[in-house]
Amino acid sequence: MQNDEKFLVVEQYKIYSDAKEAFTTRNFQTNRFYLVLSLVLFLLLYIFYALTPSVAPIVVGSIIGMAVCVMWWLNLDSYQFLIKIKYSKVLEEMEALLPFSPYKREYEAFQEAKRNKKAIVFSDFQKFLTIILFCVYLIIFSNSVSTMFISLVKMY
Repeated sequence: MQNDEKFLVVEQYKIYSDAKEAFTTRNFQTNRFYLVLSLVLFLLLYIFYALTPSVAPIVVGSIIGMAVCVMWWLNLDSYQFLIKIKYSKVLEEMEALLPFSPYKREYEAFQEAKRNKKAIVFSDFQKFLTIILFCVYLIIFSNSVSTMFISLVKMY
C-alpha cells in the first residue's frame, strides 16, 4: 500500500473510531434518560398513591412504566446490535489494513474475560434492570386492577 493510501486508511479509521465512541456515549445518555424517566414515573406513582383514593392514575402510570421498559429494552438491544456491527465489521476490516488491531485485540480479551466469568457486561445488567422494573410495574398494575375489581364487586 502506498503512503497516501495508508494515510487515508488511518484518517478514516480515526474518524470512524471517534464516531463509534460518540455513538457509545449517546447510548449511555439514552440509558440515563430511561432510568431517570423510570424514577420520575415511580415518584409520580407514589404521589398518586399517597394523595388520591383513585387507582386509575396508578393503572395508567403502571402501563406507561411497562411501555417505557419495553422501549428501553428494545433500545438497548438495537444499540448492542449496531455497536457489534461497528466493531466486528467496519473497524476490524479497517484494522486489517493497519499494522496493529487494537479494537480486535480488545474484543478478544473481553470475550476471554467474559468466558472466564471475570467480566460483567453492563448492557446485560441494564437489560436485567429493565426486566425488574417491568415486573415491578406489572405488580403495581395487577395490584391496582385487582383493587379496582374488588371495590366494584363490593359496590354490587
